[in-house]
Amino acid sequence: MKYFILLLLSAISISANSQAGNRTKAPLRIAVAGMSHGHIGFLLNGKMNPDLDLVGIYEPNTEMAQRYAKQFNFDPALLYTDLQKMLDATKPEAVVAFGSTLEHLAVVEHCAPMGIHVMVEKPLATTVKDAEKMRSLAEKNNIFLLTDYETSWYPSNEKAYQLVKDSAYVGIVRKVVVHDGHEGPKEINVSKEFFAWLTDPVENGAGALFDFGCYGANLMTWIMGNEKPTSVTAVTRQFKPNIYPKVDDDATIIVSYPSAECIIQASWNWPFGRKDIEIYGDSGYVINVDSKIMRLRHHGMRTETVIQVSPEKVPVHTDPFSYLYDVIRGKIKVPEYGPYSLANNVIVVKILAAARQSAKSGKAVKLD
Repeated sequence: MKYFILLLLSAISISANSQAGNRTKAPLRIAVAGMSHGHIGFLLNGKMNPDLDLVGIYEPNTEMAQRYAKQFNFDPALLYTDLQKMLDATKPEAVVAFGSTLEHLAVVEHCAPMGIHVMVEKPLATTVKDAEKMRSLAEKNNIFLLTDYETSWYPSNEKAYQLVKDSAYVGIVRKVVVHDGHEGPKEINVSKEFFAWLTDPVENGAGALFDFGCYGANLMTWIMGNEKPTSVTAVTRQFKPNIYPKVDDDATIIVSYPSAECIIQASWNWPFGRKDIEIYGDSGYVINVDSKIMRLRHHGMRTETVIQVSPEKVPVHTDPFSYLYDVIRGKIKVPEYGPYSLANNVIVVKILAAARQSAKSGKAVKLD
């Protein structure tokens, strides 16, 4: 979590493959849709990304908007209470959505017909119906619709993917175990506006199941090359019903494939924040302890080896804003299977929706 905050608080555009020095001088005109997501501070706090030109901010909660204007010291003239009026007046090239997950659809409905690209915070949507509608709008209007995950910027995850796909180090993937979460939204003191929708089953889709289950679903879909699971089984718990009475605060999700299995453990009950992954194949394993430290063992090795990777050693964009810039400016293409991709994230929503249904019914949910 500390690594995550330090990276985005500075909001400095850095591409590990040194693409920044080759960019055009024209900054990307961006606007913000919604400010209730706690990650809004990662864009507004500190030095503004020189590749971005912030032209407008939509937020209907004027008290919160004015409070943030003072906190982050930006011009209140940027603020609008009507999304369409903001888009018409500022004409951004891209919009970054920092409202609730439920609000993502409305953002795309406004932006797509105007040819404005969109990047949302994870996950893409709260329902499969919304995700499919967003995909249809994006494809019809030829816009990029990206989903941002902190784990997309980890050099350790990029290196793990290379070992899985580009070599025989791991072999055939059989089991993946993902742990994500923290002590809980209240326990880490998120804002009152963020807390309100994170703990609402409609605005967020669920509790920890959606908030942190999406990371594992995203990474596994990437590893499996967008292969759709055969079934999803989930169990959710309320260990702290006095704090989170409406939603789960702990979830275990089993995602089954014909040749592999993924176990996702998402929780607001960890003793500390964690985002780690274990990938086991028939000839080796890769365990990412965090964004940089990896534990590796290949068939034939008597003991495992521990390595440390960095953006300098493993090319990866270390923040979502430089990635957004490079995609829109045509510097890079979004991989079909990549963690930001629309195809991947529609499958993620299908996994999460099936997990929610499974937890409610107590039965495995088959996916066609």
